[in-house]
Amino acid sequence: MNETLGARALREAAAVDPLAPGRYGVQISGYFTVASGIPNGGYLQCLMANGALAAASAEGSKHVHATSISTNYIGAPVAGAAEVRTDVRRIGRGVSFVHATLIQNDQVMTESLVTVGTLRDDSPIRFSDFEIPEVAPLEVCRRSTGGDDVNIMKVLDLRLDPQSTGWWTGELSGSGDVRGWLRLDDGDAPWSAWSLLFASDAMPPATFSLGSSGWVPTLQLTSYVRRIPTSEWLRARQWCVVVADGLVDERCVLFDERGELVASSSQIAMVRFPGSH
Repeated sequence: MNETLGARALREAAAVDPLAPGRYGVQISGYFTVASGIPNGGYLQCLMANGALAAASAEGSKHVHATSISTNYIGAPVAGAAEVRTDVRRIGRGVSFVHATLIQNDQVMTESLVTVGTLRDDSPIRFSDFEIPEVAPLEVCRRSTGGDDVNIMKVLDLRLDPQSTGWWTGELSGSGDVRGWLRLDDGDAPWSAWSLLFASDAMPPATFSLGSSGWVPTLQLTSYVRRIPTSEWLRARQWCVVVADGLVDERCVLFDERGELVASSSQIAMVRFPGSH
């Protein structure tokens, strides 16, 4: 299989350059931004994961996957130079822990705690409360362009279930739920365990079906990588758990084409509705 343009762009956009022990230079890409040029939260987690994996490896870790990452979004970085600073908290046989901070212009932008481990292809999921979401067949789903200023749609092929697109024409379902298929654009390569961190925050806010504005900045995002995916397309569902006091609690699940749960995430974001203060 050929590597996709999207996969190649993501790999290059999240590369880290060692500067000194625990310090890595990065170039935040303008390709992985959402409205108003703000970098996508999942893309920033890919940056943090790369820094954490490099830092853990430098201290003797043999683990190759970021299996979970919890990130607080303190500031809003912009495209350009930045630095990931790492603090290895523990190197273990089964897992290692690394604290990673993204700094730009001497300001802390994000803080993450990364769990580093190694996923096994032969390790089945013994129990899951997540059901495979019902999503319309790929051929009837509609590609989302996201608008001129949502650059991630230039590297991501997102096809939304027609029942999840009513807000495109002002017809609100009130479901607090959005479903679809996604892949990295222009090819047929499968997702990787690492790129799933980007996928876990790639769906549009489920609050759109409730009539929210496009301003839904993430405050905290926790992503879990469950298995190594084997398919080009991921089946995705994102839904609201609670919307109250200007905040939304959302969940996202991702399944590969085998029907295997490969990743999940939860996040808290700010949200606005017309007429609210």
